[in-house]
Parts: sequence; structure tokens; C-alpha cells
Amino acid sequence: MLLKAASQSLTEQLAGRFAERIRNRLLASGSRLPSVRQCAQQQGVSASTVVAAYDRLLAQGLVEARKNRGFYVREVAVATDTRAQSAMNLVATAKPSTGFQPQHNPVNATALIRGMFHGSSDKAQPGMGVFPMDWLETSFMPAAVRRVTSARALQEFSLNYGEPAGDSGLRQALSKKLASLNIPAAPEQIITTVGATHALDIVSRTLLRAGDYVMVEEPGWAIEFARLAAMGMRILPVPRRADGPDLAVMARYCEVHAPKLFVSVSVFHNPTGYCLTPGSAHRVLQLANTHNFHIVEDDTYSHLAPEHATRLCALDGLQRTVYVSGFAKILAPGWRVGYLAAPPELVERLLDTKLLATLTTPALLEKALAWCIDQGQLRRHAERIRTRLDIARARSVKLALAHGCSFAAEPAGLFGWVETGVDTDALAQRMLDEGYLLAPGALFHAARQPSTLMRINFATTQDAAFWKVFARLRDGMK
Repeated sequence: MLLKAASQSLTEQLAGRFAERIRNRLLASGSRLPSVRQCAQQQGVSASTVVAAYDRLLAQGLVEARKNRGFYVREVAVATDTRAQSAMNLVATAKPSTGFQPQHNPVNATALIRGMFHGSSDKAQPGMGVFPMDWLETSFMPAAVRRVTSARALQEFSLNYGEPAGDSGLRQALSKKLASLNIPAAPEQIITTVGATHALDIVSRTLLRAGDYVMVEEPGWAIEFARLAAMGMRILPVPRRADGPDLAVMARYCEVHAPKLFVSVSVFHNPTGYCLTPGSAHRVLQLANTHNFHIVEDDTYSHLAPEHATRLCALDGLQRTVYVSGFAKILAPGWRVGYLAAPPELVERLLDTKLLATLTTPALLEKALAWCIDQGQLRRHAERIRTRLDIARARSVKLALAHGCSFAAEPAGLFGWVETGVDTDALAQRMLDEGYLLAPGALFHAARQPSTLMRINFATTQDAAFWKVFARLRDGMK
């Protein structure tokens, strides 16, 4: 809120607010600032105040004025790495003959990451991709760490690099866990990583080379689009439907581009919440066998799903599939413990890639996590989280519907895919002024394009106060 009695003038306050967001990448490179008239109305100031504030941003080199188009965040303002940016442009070259052709600039995924963890206010954040901290508080995690850090034990595994593939005890525990999901993975087929994102990166760097085509579900995780593009891959967005990926589009991609990899979230897909059906899964595997590509299945939300949920790796038996998961979402984001399970013939190649990047992974946290799994603590914790999430989801859905929203996908899992009726990029900037971080729909596409959808976190959208602010600002845009 701009204050007339503050030590800074209204112009200084407004310019400072935009400058902070640009430097913290809450406003991505190339994004458009509100028009002078819109900004004046939003902030309750005169047009001359807005013009003066924008002039200050121009002088600081943070924005640029485009004739008859308005003010835009300058590319250099956020010091984008030029090599990564040029790689991102490869997204636009992956134009299949299926009608799905990127028409806009790629999403700046680093803006999403910085925004998600910026901590803009102490309010519950609907755009966050994690559970609230109080949901994750446990007594068994500190106990697990204390257990593995006795003086003798700590010295034993702190004075050497540990096992290249990861702690053997954890890999044995993970093998048993995967067996409960009908995924046959011996401990020797499992490699621990620094979170699930690191596991995805290891798979990509092992199986792909710059210029290769990769199929990725859309809408999907913005960071995955950006990560692959930054590596020089050519992204082929596959529309995600309720039953699974669009098989006709996948088949055309296979005929035209011979992709090397398909990246999929089978269970509680982000952002839609969709779960793969058995029929769709079988046809995806048939395509993989016919056209000789691998599949990496990101099962980040496995702890929230029933064990009988359809997974490609279970049907395939880890032949053409690689399984990826982690514990950041359900247990300890700061521990950064993830893992992958792969076909035997790929394990050594994947391990080489891990060793070149990180050598080994922290044995202390892996040993503590193994104890949590073996003692049943993780299972019981996940059950409590699922129960709490079911209650939160019901409450959030009721509030969303009551405030004029609808759901583009049946609410399930952690996220809701919500239709708002307005441009959610513009709405997100207005909500930031109120202390709320949104995840606009454009972030979940390989190429940025206007969207009226947004992703909400059911755990952080139970507050009626948020929905009242949302409805007021949304209605003001109509």
C-alpha cells in the first residue's frame, strides 16, 4: 500500500516497488508493466506519479519503453545468461506438423523459482508448490538425525565421500517401497540424488544430446521446460488430457521428429491433478517400443496417491522407463533427497553422470531418511498429510466456487487448475500488491501465452480472506 505520509514520495515508493520485483525476478524479462492509466487506478495515485515512477525505472535501466506499446522489463535487467536464453529460443524451432506451434516467448522459469521462495508476505501463498511449514513439522525427523549422528557414526561417514550410488541402507528401503507400487527395482538399480529435479537432470544429461527432440506434457512444470531448453533440447509439447497424454499428437511427433525421450507425470499431474489410466499407459508404452524412445516418469507426488494408481514404470517393469521421485514435497524440502530407479543397462551411465556433477550425496540425511522409512514413520506421516489435504481441498474448492471460479480439471491431489475468466498474468501482479503470490497459467506452457487459468495449492487456499481479495481484483479487471 502506497502511503502519502511516508518518508518517501509516492513516486519513490512506486518505483521502488517495481524495482524490487524486477531485481527479485518476480517480474520476468520481457513482461509488460501495467499501463499508466491502469497503474494509477490500481495504486490510487495520479497518472503523473506513475509516469514519474516509470521514468525512474527507465533511468535505472530496469525497463524500456516501446513505442505505442508501453513499458517492458528489460532483458538485461535480470542479468539473464545469454547462452541459456539462446537455448531457450530452441523451443520455438520445435514446430511439429500437428498444429501445436509455439507463438510466444518461453516462460522465464527462474522468475517462477525466485517468486515461489521470495517470501513476499506472511500470508498463505496460493501459488506455492509446497505444503505449509506447520504441516511438515514432526518429532521423528530430529530423532532420526540424532540417531545417525552419534560421535562414532558421524566420524565414520563424514570423513569419506560415501557410496557413489547413495547410502546402501536407503537404497534397500527404497527398493521395498517401490515393490509396494509394483515397480521391480533392486537396490543396485537405484541412485540417490539431490532432490527429484537433480534426478531428472541426470536422466536428461545421460540420454540426450543438444538438438534432440523431447516430448513433455503441456500444461506442465515450467522448470522442466526451461531446464531442457537451456540444455539445447527441442521441446515438443504434448497436450495432457484427463486419461493421459494426447496419443495422436505423440504419434505424429514420433513420425516427424523421432524424439529420444518423453517426460511424464502419471499420478496427480502438475498442474491439473489428472491421473493416467491403464489403457492410455499401455498405448504410451507401445509407442515407446515402436519408436525407440525412453520415458522418464516423475512421481514427485507418489506419497499423496494410492498405491494402486497407474504408473508406467510398473507396467513396463523398468525396461524403457526411468522412475524419479523424492521427499521434498512430503517430508523435508531442505534435505534435498531424491532418487531414480532405472533399467540395469542404464545404471552405470546414469551413475557416471551423477559423479561428474556432485561426486556423492550427503550420507547423513540419507541414513536418517532410511531410518524414517524402515520405522514406518514416513508412511504414517504421509497418511496424516493426505487426511489433512482432503479436508483442505474440500474447503478450498467450496471457496473457489463461491467466488465465481470453476475448475478446468476435477480437483485432486495438491493442486487445482482454476478458470478465473481474466488474464492471470495481469491478475498476478495485482495480487502481489496485496501480498499474495499466484501461479498464472502461462507459467505451465512451453511458450508463454495469455491464459485465464491459474494453479492453486489446496493447502494454502483455505482462507476466505484470500478469495475475497481475489474476487475484488478479478472483478475490477472485467
